[in-house]
Amino acid sequence: MGKVRSLLDDAAIRFIEAQHIFFVASAPLDPSGHVNLSPKGLDSFRILGPTTVAYLDFNGSGVESIAHLNENGRIVLMFCAFQGPPNIFRLYGRGRVVEPHDAQFSALADSFPDHENARSIIVVALTRVTDSCGYGVPLFKYEGERQQLHAWARHRGPEGLKTYREQKNRHSIDGLPGISS
Repeated sequence: MGKVRSLLDDAAIRFIEAQHIFFVASAPLDPSGHVNLSPKGLDSFRILGPTTVAYLDFNGSGVESIAHLNENGRIVLMFCAFQGPPNIFRLYGRGRVVEPHDAQFSALADSFPDHENARSIIVVALTRVTDSCGYGVPLFKYEGERQQLHAWARHRGPEGLKTYREQKNRHSIDGLPGISS
């Protein structure tokens, strides 16, 4: 039977820190809008405290999570074991977007490896932490991180990334505002 927690305890922290991938889900308020679910990796997640987590948000073809958080703040992150004992942790909370021009960005960025491809940092104030069995999650072998995203960002350079964000990340697929810079 799963547990419900109000914060990250030692068991949750140990499990989460051992995972190489996590998933982020968000949704707009409009019931006809698109729900978003994105996989994340590349050493982009940090636990900032027992009720606060953050992840680097890299440049991408869409801006759904950012748009949803700017609209309503609702977010859930899921970590599941693909190796070892089966388990799933879900972190529910209220998220906010911190962009590079925001005063907090530099201090938060110090918690992460240097990634030239980060367009923002998502900070989540946790409201609920749950775990469940994970018996239905298949076993997979971790082979390493993909390097294509970093190579793509280096190839574009800072100005190219700025242009890309302006072209691709201004609005969500439902027309909600995306990044501001």
